[in-house]
Amino acid sequence: QVQLVESGGGLVQPGGSLRLSCAASGISFSLNAMAWYRQTPGTERALVATIKSIGTGVYTDSVKGRFTSSRDNAKNTVYLQMNSLKPEDTGVYYCNTWQIDREGRRKDYWGQGTQVTVSS
Repeated sequence: QVQLVESGGGLVQPGGSLRLSCAASGISFSLNAMAWYRQTPGTERALVATIKSIGTGVYTDSVKGRFTSSRDNAKNTVYLQMNSLKPEDTGVYYCNTWQIDREGRRKDYWGQGTQVTVSS
């Protein structure tokens, strides 16, 4: 079955950096787009970044120029490099991928999440 395992979260001061990792199994990783979502208490998960199978990244406006997603297909791992972190970047970050079935329905897969806290 599909499994996504995130790591790399933690506590960092404003202006600092963190790199999140997501190791995937059970999928044809090199063919799958991957995504990162962020969730804060009382809110729904919000898309932060998508990295396409060819490696192109798409970012939500609030993180453009500060976050970069990359992938290592040999390691079945996707990364989210987060620089110039701000308190509003705080949240639980989830790795995500999806598959489309024959009927065109999307099935999402999620990691367990990793907490990122930006605070002085």
